[in-house]
Amino acid sequence: MSSELIRYKDICVDFHGSRLFSNFNLTVNLGDKLILKGRSGSGKSTLLKILLGILRVDDGEVFYRGRKVSASNIWDIRKEIAYVSQDTDIGEGIVKDLINEIFSFDHNQGRKYHRRRNSLLEYFGLDRSIVYKKFEDLSGGEKQRICIIISVLLGKEIFLLDEVTSALDPELKEKVVDFFLENEDWTLLVVSHDNTWDRVAMDEVFVDGCEINA
Repeated sequence: MSSELIRYKDICVDFHGSRLFSNFNLTVNLGDKLILKGRSGSGKSTLLKILLGILRVDDGEVFYRGRKVSASNIWDIRKEIAYVSQDTDIGEGIVKDLINEIFSFDHNQGRKYHRRRNSLLEYFGLDRSIVYKKFEDLSGGEKQRICIIISVLLGKEIFLLDEVTSALDPELKEKVVDFFLENEDWTLLVVSHDNTWDRVAMDEVFVDGCEINA
């Protein structure tokens, strides 16, 4: 049985009248840990959003578990993927209530997360009392870590991580990278300019915005 999980096939994307991608090809297999590299604006984050159906391609196809990504299956695909955006403003209100709301959704109900939530808070250097603070009052680094924790608590094995360590100090960057690389079964598609992700376990894909094959 093929281990292919995600495949971008001959992807073309136009952005503001200019061609961002032309014939982009990339295959991601189960357990792969890939980091997308390239200059700012080259389309790295765009690739993640295309997979999630947030953005559309002008030509080409995207496949997930052998099925073409389409409006009819995109919600099922999203249920299997944890996406941490570089935009950490995921809501307002008390952190605990925000997390509880996420786990009230039908596809998240039944997950027991409180005990692991506390252990993850400790691992990522956050006091347990942070869950009683307003999310909008947190620092950028605190928001990033809360978003990472939520993504892990969802219990998924496929992670799209977009600049998730940009607001962290060097020690915390190392902890985040170590955490995600320790689980061999997880599939990672990472966008980052942080050298902390430059590990032997990570395979690099260079995105230049045109005529890319990987």
